Amino acid sequence: MIAALFSCDYATCAVPEAYREVFRGFEDRVASADGWDPGALNLAQGFAMKFRTPLVHGDVTRLLIDFARDGDARWSSFSGKLAESVRAKLEDRHERPYRQMLRQRIEEDLRRHPAVLHLRVRTLAGEDGRVVLETGAGADLAEGIARAWRGRLVSAGVDVRQAGGVAGTDLAAVLAAQFGVERYAAVGLGVSQSFFLEGRPLRWDTVKKVILESLTAVVAEHPLSAPSCPSSGPC
Repeated sequence: MIAALFSCDYATCAVPEAYREVFRGFEDRVASADGWDPGALNLAQGFAMKFRTPLVHGDVTRLLIDFARDGDARWSSFSGKLAESVRAKLEDRHERPYRQMLRQRIEEDLRRHPAVLHLRVRTLAGEDGRVVLETGAGADLAEGIARAWRGRLVSAGVDVRQAGGVAGTDLAAVLAAQFGVERYAAVGLGVSQSFFLEGRPLRWDTVKKVILESLTAVVAEHPLSAPSCPSSGPC
């Protein structure tokens, strides 16, 4: 059966005590959609519970360090002013464990399953009232899953945009290159924040249920999830 892994880069707007001074006077911005993806952790936790698998998620605001980016792109206008030694500590304590956990989970899943679906969960300030599914270049396995999922969401009355060949984040590119798109199916899920913050055009609980149940059905019906037949004898 195909394995499912869920991650959430921008799960929280938390700022460790040691870095509170960096954002003094800008607390509202940290708590806004600039600092995190409102609702993303709630949705990602729903997936993890539905599929009975641990969730991998960021533990600090992206204004401190952006887990999905590499190099200088990781630092915001706030954290970019920190001393290099301080930023190195942020990498060691937050970014490196996050990425290591993702790699360990993918490696373990690929040892025990023919393929792994890695769903990267986000909520979007744009795309009002819409769900977005994104896959990378040449990612036929991921695109097939996204296409089937889109069909179920559309049938349930959800506005969905599917895009293939998307460059995605630096982290997504690194993982795809390391594990190969033939067995590692990375799908980016973006859900409009209007569902979570304003309850439109559907209530959050309603659209969340549809999203969870539709993916569950897609994974269960995927050809790689079907039991294989023995080399001899009936199935």
